[in-house]
Amino acid sequence: MAGTNLVGPAVDALELGVVLRALADEHRRSVMTKLAADRTDSERGCNSFDLPISKQTQTHHFRVLREAGLIDEIDYGNRKGICLRRTDVESRFPGLLALLEAEHQDGTDPR
Repeated sequence: MAGTNLVGPAVDALELGVVLRALADEHRRSVMTKLAADRTDSERGCNSFDLPISKQTQTHHFRVLREAGLIDEIDYGNRKGICLRRTDVESRFPGLLALLEAEHQDGTDPR
């Protein structure tokens, strides 16, 4: 089933302040550390992140990450898929994903 791709800003419109505000939240940073560590960059379901928050709050957090330009969301109607915008983030903020991946590898709690 084909979905509708919900994209964030273009790569040249990504702003460091917006990205840092998005990453300041522990749940959003947890999502990003997992995505950065997964080098396959495969699409993941929203529920695959095991966040201890309500579905409505998860929806909010994924929207913030998308609007910051860190992820794309694919809307399938009854579910959404999440994809890291690795190439765009790396080209605009070199080393940012490596820092997030290192946090995941260290097992550091994002809080």
